[in-house]
Amino acid sequence: MNIILFGPPGAGKGTQAKFLIEKYNIIQLSTGDMLREAIKSGSELGKSLSLIMDKGDLVSDKIIMSIIEEKIDKDDCKNGMILDGFPRTLNQANELDELLNSKKIIIDYIIELTVDENLLINRIEKRAEENLDIRNDDTVDILKNRILVYKNDTLPVLKYYKDKNRLISINGMQSIEKVSNDLYKTIGEV
Repeated sequence: MNIILFGPPGAGKGTQAKFLIEKYNIIQLSTGDMLREAIKSGSELGKSLSLIMDKGDLVSDKIIMSIIEEKIDKDDCKNGMILDGFPRTLNQANELDELLNSKKIIIDYIIELTVDENLLINRIEKRAEENLDIRNDDTVDILKNRILVYKNDTLPVLKYYKDKNRLISINGMQSIEKVSNDLYKTIGEV
């Protein structure tokens, strides 16, 4: 099973992906996690990525697509995958379609977790208060910029999938359990 999971930063994509991974024995391909891994490596690429991500800006499509293709080709994707927060631009959506078609991979579900921006910002503020070990890109100011970038770049991608009758929207402001149940219903397993 292959899923694309959308939602603005802080919408709970990572939390829901963990449940889906466990239930369906698939892996999560989070471009954010992959990019953070590159930053931790201390490589030149990682240093460049750090400068971009610390501002909340998007990394180039070329870098992202090469990382995605490398991951898709690995054996651990054989049971399926969750693309978490990717594609983020129309160009990435088109390139992903081409890549998946060339590999004869089908995306079974394209799901958007919808959220209220103001409540989302409150959620991040609360997370920052409760957790001393927050990510550099998990502050209110960075979140506001990431939401703006998300709206500018990703909303057209959602429209792209909606126009193809592929986009399924789930209310991400519900309890974690309710969101999970709605995901399972969407996939047909409740």
